[in-house]
Amino acid sequence: MTGRLAFVESPVQLLNVLEWAHARGRGPAPAAAPAPAPPAGADRAPGPDAARASAPVPDSGTGPGTGSAPASGPGTAFAPASGPGTPPAASAPEPGQGRDAVPAASDDLAIVVLSPSDPMSRGQLRRMAQLARDEGFDVHWQEARAGRGALVRTLRELGGPLRAAERVIVGDPFSRYVQLLLTLFGPRHVTVVDDGTATMEFAAQLAGGERLVRWHRKGDLGPRELLLAPVTSLARRRLAPGPHRTVEIFTSLPVQAPPGTEVTENAYAWTRSRFGPPALTGGADLVGTSLVETGVVDAEHYLRVVGQLARTHGATRYFAHRRETPEKLHRIAVETGLQVVRPELPLELIARRGPVGATIVSFPSTVVHTLPLALAGTGVKVAVCEIAPEWLKATASPRAQGFLAGVVGTASGADRLTPRGGSAADRLEFG
Repeated sequence: MTGRLAFVESPVQLLNVLEWAHARGRGPAPAAAPAPAPPAGADRAPGPDAARASAPVPDSGTGPGTGSAPASGPGTAFAPASGPGTPPAASAPEPGQGRDAVPAASDDLAIVVLSPSDPMSRGQLRRMAQLARDEGFDVHWQEARAGRGALVRTLRELGGPLRAAERVIVGDPFSRYVQLLLTLFGPRHVTVVDDGTATMEFAAQLAGGERLVRWHRKGDLGPRELLLAPVTSLARRRLAPGPHRTVEIFTSLPVQAPPGTEVTENAYAWTRSRFGPPALTGGADLVGTSLVETGVVDAEHYLRVVGQLARTHGATRYFAHRRETPEKLHRIAVETGLQVVRPELPLELIARRGPVGATIVSFPSTVVHTLPLALAGTGVKVAVCEIAPEWLKATASPRAQGFLAGVVGTASGADRLTPRGGSAADRLEFG
């Protein structure tokens, strides 16, 4: 009997694969209650304890789950959560033991982690991979970017399972790695799960017959994009429905179903059944974004607005995006007094486990859509701060303002904070 094979490259993708399996009432269930959880928050940004607090998650660069949670200490933002349903500290078999072999496609869902390079993403993915194993799934950690020869080795190891899989689940249709795999092996059934607001852009581009381009990138094709254009073009066809292929988009975002596709709602039912409800601190938490790092928002405007939001809402913590730079986080900690927390798991799980502020304020991102679902019934209010046009860098993609406005405008479960006045940081009020 043919099976299902998932490719993930980020912690959120892996979380949403688990949500997809839960929504279908399929896939293994845990055999026993999991062990106690690691700390729910991780390191603070550089400050008085910079040497200890800003160190990346341990990374041996070998097999699955080899990193471990940082020990409790000055850099730890939370105490371990307690009670049933909390994930254990990362641990995994040594290389050569059972789970290092690529799982054969079967009726059970097999998950392949195409490991990224940056330490923060790898650390979060290890913890999510262990959580998936605790749910009973086979997880294979593939060092897909580990130097020369990694691409050829990955294709050789994944060729058999890909050919045997009846359904392939991907988290990032814009990923060059995923696109290459899809050009070599065309599955009969494809499911795309969320890896952020890019799902909205993917659905729109698929419906319009456009080439797949991330929203924050400019439209001009550089040498690398021209070289990969045939791969992208074929992958786009493999991601589109046809006479011999079905396509499903499993999402928590408001997307219009492209012709011939099925859009299935992700209500974060697994997260809500598995974690929480959280204890509320009564204050506010801010959620960071990588809009500065992706070249969309000016850094000085961003820092001023973060400080203003912290003062206005009485926030004490800043949950950093995994792609935010240590230098920017250091400035936020020093200039605003906020405690910068690097989450060890996707924010939906961190917030659901708690403790969490009674109000969560975020810039336009996926969490303004997902947190209201994950925190339904807890009393937590989610607010989204709009991006004023003058905050954008001159080099930002022409599509950036419209895309970010769409993220805010469709976030029906979040209150809106609108910049008012002549300056970008004059006032932020509920709209």
